[in-house]
Amino acid sequence: MVVQENTCEVLVIGGGPAGSTIAALLAQRGHDVLMLEKSKHPRFHIGESLLPMNMPLFDKLGVAEDIKRIGIVKLGAEFVSPWHGAPVMIDFNDAWDNTYPSAYQVRRDEFDDILFKNAVSKGARAIEECKVTGIQFHPGAAATVTATGKDGQRHIRARFVVDASGRDTFLSHHFGMKHRNKKHNSAAIFGHFSGAKRLEGKVGGNISLFWFDHGWFWFIPLSDGNTSIGATCWPYYMKTRKTSTAQFLMDTIALCPALAERLKDATLVSPVTATGNFSYLAERSSGENYILLGDAFAFIDPVFSSGVFLAMNSAFVGAETVEVCLNKPQEAARALKEFNAAMLYGPKIFSWFIYRITTPAMRSLLMYTGPENKTKKALISVLVGDVFGKKNYAFWLFMFKVMYYLLSLSDPKGSYLAWRKRKYAIRVAETGVAG
Repeated sequence: MVVQENTCEVLVIGGGPAGSTIAALLAQRGHDVLMLEKSKHPRFHIGESLLPMNMPLFDKLGVAEDIKRIGIVKLGAEFVSPWHGAPVMIDFNDAWDNTYPSAYQVRRDEFDDILFKNAVSKGARAIEECKVTGIQFHPGAAATVTATGKDGQRHIRARFVVDASGRDTFLSHHFGMKHRNKKHNSAAIFGHFSGAKRLEGKVGGNISLFWFDHGWFWFIPLSDGNTSIGATCWPYYMKTRKTSTAQFLMDTIALCPALAERLKDATLVSPVTATGNFSYLAERSSGENYILLGDAFAFIDPVFSSGVFLAMNSAFVGAETVEVCLNKPQEAARALKEFNAAMLYGPKIFSWFIYRITTPAMRSLLMYTGPENKTKKALISVLVGDVFGKKNYAFWLFMFKVMYYLLSLSDPKGSYLAWRKRKYAIRVAETGVAG
């Protein structure tokens, strides 16, 4: 077998949103960046719904017009509950800071391809269909990575390694530091449909969330006319599957009459994918000469479409961190400490809501239709992704949480049953056994 020897300053593992973003930023600043992607763009990926706070990141990368070209405008989110009355629409323009009142729904094959090509245009070297298979760290700031591609094996010497391998979690597996989220776990099953009934008018591109007995569904309109439909469920429910994944998705949709009505004339036009182990966290996000970005570090339930935003934001913070480590090694410890704090902060804010998304109290607050108030504006600010600059509404976000706990106390039976179901779901995920 042919073995090629390569060197680079920064090796990026993975060419998704996190990897392509940090590769573009570092290459643009003059660093020698090599990015390895195991697949070939464009390739299918789930996670098509973006947040308004993605928009300034697109501007900084210089890809805003390209993303606009492939996206469908998303002005807010619709919540549909079988335990409440009419659906409720959340308008992003009602956030505390409405500088960015909209986002996009995108096909991830097109979206990821744009970011990947942008990194190359900024000067990053990139090799597709090249899978990293091993790594060896050396004393001091250096590492040797082994990768296998269609043109043989490569040994790559790098000063710094960025793990943006997504759910492959390469370095987490290497160090044995990947753990299930002990506070939450879920599984998902999803596919694309044509002919789904969308919302009418300017909100036609909005995401819809449908609750049902075993979790919740997403309904994401795409610019090609198809709609991404997925169910995020408790693991015990997924373990009841006796049929094909496609039939199980259709049977699950039938459990949600409001969604089934929107899909009565729709046709499944893609393979159906099921995935488990949906929520996890690595013990750390960095070391002497490496960092973990986005899903390579942690993945949380996608109920608020935070995945791509957190991945790209981590790449911006990561680029600053890598540059300090390379150029000012005496300040590396401080920079890595600040990076770790930033990596934990975003998921922590979103997770409080995600852990409680199926509780009666949270459903009631999200389905609230009374006069607008500052606690609702604080909630919408989280939904748009404005979690890193929330000083202006921190008090009102705290008051939202107070309201949640008061509502929970007013319905002790419903709150207890929701807590018990969540604990059971975590136990099933840990043991692999359903009752």
